[in-house]
Amino acid sequence: MSGRIVKGASTFSQEADVTETSKFGVGRREGHNSSAFYSSKMMSRIARGGLGEENQEYLGGSQIICKSSEVMDELPDRSVGLAFTSPPYNVQKEYDKDLSLDEYLGLIERVGSEVYRTLVSGGRYVINVANLGRKPYVPLHAMFYEIHQRIGFLPIGEIIWVKAKGAGENCVWKSWMSAKAPSLRDVHEYLLVFTKDTFGRPDKGESTVSRNDFMESTLSVWEIAPESAKRIGHPAPFPIALAKRVINLYSYTNDVVLDPFMGSGTTCVAADWMNRRFVGYEIEPAYCEIAVDRINKQRVSIQEKPIIFG
Repeated sequence: MSGRIVKGASTFSQEADVTETSKFGVGRREGHNSSAFYSSKMMSRIARGGLGEENQEYLGGSQIICKSSEVMDELPDRSVGLAFTSPPYNVQKEYDKDLSLDEYLGLIERVGSEVYRTLVSGGRYVINVANLGRKPYVPLHAMFYEIHQRIGFLPIGEIIWVKAKGAGENCVWKSWMSAKAPSLRDVHEYLLVFTKDTFGRPDKGESTVSRNDFMESTLSVWEIAPESAKRIGHPAPFPIALAKRVINLYSYTNDVVLDPFMGSGTTCVAADWMNRRFVGYEIEPAYCEIAVDRINKQRVSIQEKPIIFG
């Protein structure tokens, strides 16, 4: 399914159209009439939100599925409230295949199309991605924008995940204190936030985010320490605090949370903890077993029924 881009007149609601937009900006947050901006030539070429379609109910329970997410026929159309994932980066980790860039981006697009199909109208797809290399630098996040807008997703934000302060000794010594070839030291990754059909959920549900968490989570920079690969048993886990924050902000209680590249199961662990159903896809059986073990250990601690795998 390739999705669609809805063109035409803007249907953005203006809840606080009390002033014209200032020419020089303002020092505090206040209402503006932003209709001139959204009717500008620049915005006229960008996808606009339209009306969503009727959602379908996912009748299954939480589960981990050990297969490729290129075909997710276990999930009905428009049944997932939130998808959150960190895809493999194709950088020769032990779980990576040696794909060409075109092959890799084709995989991302095929999975993205399935995510689009399964999301409810207004459901979000949050993708954790890092850029790669130095000679040359590969801006994967820019490529991901192009792919997912082509599918039909609407971009609604970008979060900078700061993993460290960067005060360590790691650097390129051949260019130490020289303009010859200084190399940047990445201390961040991206969370790209997309939505399907509309910019808000037309359905109603129970949100769990507190006022303080909402204020912190809606900032565009998140400082969260990375996870230990050795402790989890996976080469590239993201921290559970990151998954919990995404789930808390972008989903309702009892939503289905999908991770199409589950890895060691962090998204599923976080979703289970926060009273959401989860569906995780992973092609490596050993990682599926790690994920099930992590979830069941958590369930033992809160005296809930374990999940079954295999």
